Amino acid sequence: MQDKLFFTIIFFSCFITGIYSQSRAVILGNVSDQFGNLPGARIAIEGTDYKTTTDVNGNYTFNVNEGEYIVNAAFVMYTTISKTVEVKVGDTIKVDFILQAGFSMDQPVSLGSRAKPKSLLKNTAAVDIVSPQQITSSSQVELSQILHYLIPSFHSTHQTIADGTDHIDPATLRGLGPDQVLVLINGKRRHNSSLLNVNGTVGRGSVGTDFNAIPVASIERIEVLRDGATSQYGSDAIAGVINIILKKQTEIIQIDNRVGITTQGDGFTLYSAANFGLKIGNEGFVNITTEYREREAVNRAGDYTGTVYSDDPIEEERLLQENNFFGQTGYSGRQVMEIGSAETQNLGLSFNAEMPISDHATFYLRGGRNYREGKAKGFYRFPKDQDRVVLELYPNGFSPEILTGIQDDGISGGVRGVKNEWNIDFSHTIGINQLNYTVNNSNNASLGVASPRTFYAGGFLYNQNTTNLDISRSFDWASGLNIAFGTELRVENYQIIAGEEASYVNGGSTFINELGDELPRSVGAQVFPGIRPENELDRFRTNSSGYLDIEANITEKLLVRGAARYEAYNDFKGQAIWKLSGRYRIQDELSVRAGFTTGFRAPSLHQVFFQNISTQFINGESIQVGTFNNESAVAAEAFKIGKLKPELSKHFSAGFSGKFNENITFSLDYYLINIDDRIVLSGQFAEGYEAILEPFGVGAAQFFTNAIDSKTTGLDAVLFFKTPLAEGEFSASLGANITKTRVKNGIKVSEALIGQENILFNREEIARVESSQPNFKVNSFFSYDIDKFNFQMTNTVFGEVKFMHPNDGNPDNWVLNEFSGAIESRDQLFSPKLVTDMGVSYQVNDYIKCTIGGNNVFNVFPDKHTHSANTDEGNFTYSRRVQQFGVYGSNYFVRLLLRL
Repeated sequence: MQDKLFFTIIFFSCFITGIYSQSRAVILGNVSDQFGNLPGARIAIEGTDYKTTTDVNGNYTFNVNEGEYIVNAAFVMYTTISKTVEVKVGDTIKVDFILQAGFSMDQPVSLGSRAKPKSLLKNTAAVDIVSPQQITSSSQVELSQILHYLIPSFHSTHQTIADGTDHIDPATLRGLGPDQVLVLINGKRRHNSSLLNVNGTVGRGSVGTDFNAIPVASIERIEVLRDGATSQYGSDAIAGVINIILKKQTEIIQIDNRVGITTQGDGFTLYSAANFGLKIGNEGFVNITTEYREREAVNRAGDYTGTVYSDDPIEEERLLQENNFFGQTGYSGRQVMEIGSAETQNLGLSFNAEMPISDHATFYLRGGRNYREGKAKGFYRFPKDQDRVVLELYPNGFSPEILTGIQDDGISGGVRGVKNEWNIDFSHTIGINQLNYTVNNSNNASLGVASPRTFYAGGFLYNQNTTNLDISRSFDWASGLNIAFGTELRVENYQIIAGEEASYVNGGSTFINELGDELPRSVGAQVFPGIRPENELDRFRTNSSGYLDIEANITEKLLVRGAARYEAYNDFKGQAIWKLSGRYRIQDELSVRAGFTTGFRAPSLHQVFFQNISTQFINGESIQVGTFNNESAVAAEAFKIGKLKPELSKHFSAGFSGKFNENITFSLDYYLINIDDRIVLSGQFAEGYEAILEPFGVGAAQFFTNAIDSKTTGLDAVLFFKTPLAEGEFSASLGANITKTRVKNGIKVSEALIGQENILFNREEIARVESSQPNFKVNSFFSYDIDKFNFQMTNTVFGEVKFMHPNDGNPDNWVLNEFSGAIESRDQLFSPKLVTDMGVSYQVNDYIKCTIGGNNVFNVFPDKHTHSANTDEGNFTYSRRVQQFGVYGSNYFVRLLLRL
């Protein structure tokens, strides 16, 4: 009986298994473009839960039941293809796809609209897209530099002799400030840096986002909204919004290694990154990136022409020979400084994950940590300057170093889903940036021989917590309607951290000058005096806001969008803003658009509360400058500076976009941006305020104030072209930006400062707003793929920039130019320049791709200083105040890209 039962079970098991196996079929295939397999392409069967991505060889497989299916193949920035296939029991059907790269304007973008993503041809605002192909093939390894050479309206260069700004590059859009562009990651607000730019660079007095803390290898694509969008995304989005979208791929491991060096033998760069993904269940994933960058310093200093030991020529020459001064500085020739770009080491780790938690909801989480160490040099302290140099420690003076440790952490998580046909997204985002200063190879002269040579000088910390609830729904009313609304709660924290006592204390040491007088020595670590305990602070601020966004297709051709937002801060009154925009499709391939928006930018916590003492070199002289916040008695009582107000803006834009045919797309946009009450860092007030400043140990004071209004006008143009060529494919893009910013309505001063407008915001600071960034930029990109080769060339034309000396508005202040022998103005216009990058890649097989290339292959540099007084006794061959693209010169690299 038991034997019969056993065989019966076996029989039915085999029978059922046979039926089941015969009820299954297989759909498999390969996805490629015309030049090879496409790992990570997304394959899905419509109307089912069947979804997958292709493996490293571009292959995929589905086990399905008998029936008819529609299979979709998609890849980022490629045109999606659908194929219908019918399978019967036991069939194995091969369905291959060859995808064609799509144009940027044909791609759906999520930025600028709360409705379903739509192409740029159907959008009401201009959006640039940086594709995965452009990111992967870029010859740059830092995100700010990639955007600098791909987006005409974006500007970011390495700074020099600017303290912490040497290590965090200010980045701007449309010629405005670093704090007037909002950065998102996967649509969520990115936190700012803790660093406030207080030196003489682009963005002086502002706080920006550290783009280079985001690993390039983690990025799938980037969307750049060139339009005012504060009513949609909140404070800061006056110039536009940059949305960085992270990778989701799971089927491949990508390893990228590069090394490069300048033709002058410095600036060695090492880049190594790995990106891989893992599936979680059937539809979930986690994508992980690790990235390491090392960049050695670049030095383009000139030969020093000043004195070292004494102003007596005979004594000076004797001591120079006796001490072999220039032989011991560590630099070539008569260089005494390191001017160009700082040394940095950068290690980043990030992840991006999603996991369905029900049929209608998905949990998502992304985050990462980036740590950067930087080393920058300051002005050389010469032995003749006994007020700053302890000769017993440094008989030949010293070249002080600023060492930074910058840690950037961010995490964002939430749930999105559908409830009663409403799309709901609830999220919380945390961002923390901390910067710590260490001063090395220096001294606190007031401590005399007891002074340490290395100091912890303090630091800054910024923490941002943002909670969002976004709700939207599309309706079929008329030709289509989308309603979106939501709320945001943001809590910010800003901290200033004191340094160790030796970095700021007054030790009371004195020296005897050449006249026999006993004088006090300078207080604090040279190059960056430590932050004092009385300047420590820990401040919080809360912001709550709500918005409503309505998008209606009035007809098939006319789209109208309106948005309104109200934001309330606990430290100033609330602000209501709005936006109205529209798009009209003249024909299927041509659209016109226009929009008007009001906007605002709240003062950053840094601008409200920052206070510190720093060493600044003004006209070649070292001065201790105190920055006093608006809560201080100095600002409020002595200078009558009121509390900061938000910047208010009005933004008008108009343009059109279209396609000539399947090979050419284009767009052209005009913009006008008026900003009232822009927040600026004032000039240094010294004369007449000595009694007020003496207790603080400073020779000058500066502060933040709403001093100016500005008007910015400009044009953006973009053209894409693609065509088959000689068994290969040629593609090209051309982008241009022309911008003009002017300070209008004069300089606003308090009653106590009437008549001192030129000190509050002098002509150099006006020029920093108006002409320190290129007045135009043209980016062109050419790529030709044939067989296993790719040839690539990028050309960037940088427009002119202008430096204006603060005192040279009056010819009586002009000084001798030793280059020409004439009394001349120190103002200088720096002419446009063309920079060319080239690269050649070879696809060895499906797994290995090799590239050799060069940046700035024609070794182009900015104009040199034409007035000797601007060189600071020969040190500065090139300007550090205004820059177009840096001073690297030609640099070449090799790259090995592995896909496993």
